Amino acid sequence: MTGFDFAIVGAGMAGASLAAELAPHASVLLIEAEDRPGHHATGRSAAFWEECYGGPEIVPLTLASGPYLREQGFLTQRGALYIGRAEDASLLDEFLDRFSATGATIERLDRQALAAKAPDLQAEWQAAIWEPGCSDIDVASLHAHYLALGRGRGTRLETRARLIAAARHEGSWALRTERGETFVAQTLVNAAGAWADELAGLAGARPLGITPLRRTVVQLRTDPPPPPDLPLVLDIAGGFYFKPEAGRLWLSPNDEVPSAPCDAAPEELAVAEAIARLSQAVDWRVEAVEHRWAGLRSFAPDRLPVYGLDPQVEGFAWFAGQGGYGIQTAPAAARLTAQLLLGQARDAMTKGLDATLYAPGRFA
Repeated sequence: MTGFDFAIVGAGMAGASLAAELAPHASVLLIEAEDRPGHHATGRSAAFWEECYGGPEIVPLTLASGPYLREQGFLTQRGALYIGRAEDASLLDEFLDRFSATGATIERLDRQALAAKAPDLQAEWQAAIWEPGCSDIDVASLHAHYLALGRGRGTRLETRARLIAAARHEGSWALRTERGETFVAQTLVNAAGAWADELAGLAGARPLGITPLRRTVVQLRTDPPPPPDLPLVLDIAGGFYFKPEAGRLWLSPNDEVPSAPCDAAPEELAVAEAIARLSQAVDWRVEAVEHRWAGLRSFAPDRLPVYGLDPQVEGFAWFAGQGGYGIQTAPAAARLTAQLLLGQARDAMTKGLDATLYAPGRFA
């Protein structure tokens, strides 16, 4: 048996980023059930860095992560438009009120200003909120960056190593994988994404109600093609969002369908709904659905992430429930959680973050 200070279950963006932050200070084992890291949510994300995504309590994590993502070259600025019809005026007002004090950079646009940024929108879309800082994220490169950083700092990655048993004895965890290997760790970290509650049960911790929700995305070939400089366009009422990608259009119906933890697949009804909603926004002709996929985004009951030590089970920690914003907040979330687990002081990236918002103990 090999011993580690930390064993992290799940090598997607969450597990990889946390391992990279812990590894300079402790020995780290990263356990992944699949053949390769990032097979599920991380590998299926059409992610963007969008300051308001996730709500006001997530904005500090997003803003704290922005400089790291920019300086490392993972962001390409695009801008975002939350668009609304005349009947959506109150939703636009509420959005501005909700985020006005968060530090996010947003402004209200009238029809003329909206048409200048998205000229192909149908005339019924009368107003918008403009977020100039919104950027595309190179998800694959960011994930590879964290895996390489962890590896260079001594992290051991085990793939095809689904955890089947976890027992606490005399201050350590004995962890057995389906391959029959046993590892020992002082702290077991739950970064298992959609499987977070299942892993908690395996370790004897109380599940927190972290629910996987399916999100569908389609890649379309349209006539005309979407302008390459088109901003990310989101329906303020939550019906859809779309953005250009290499001459094609990436479109989602913004669905959130509860799902068991699984290798998610798109449903034809969701694909059809996405295309129908697109037709309500622009007059482009859909020539082909070239690709479709689905991923699971997992939320705690209050839709905030869960970071830190479990209040009841010794040596069990959470890094889960990160919804669809886990990638855009990865630098600050991983740094903050590593500091919590190591007992370190905050640094420039995390000094403005309120860890109590995300503590597992809030569900006690």
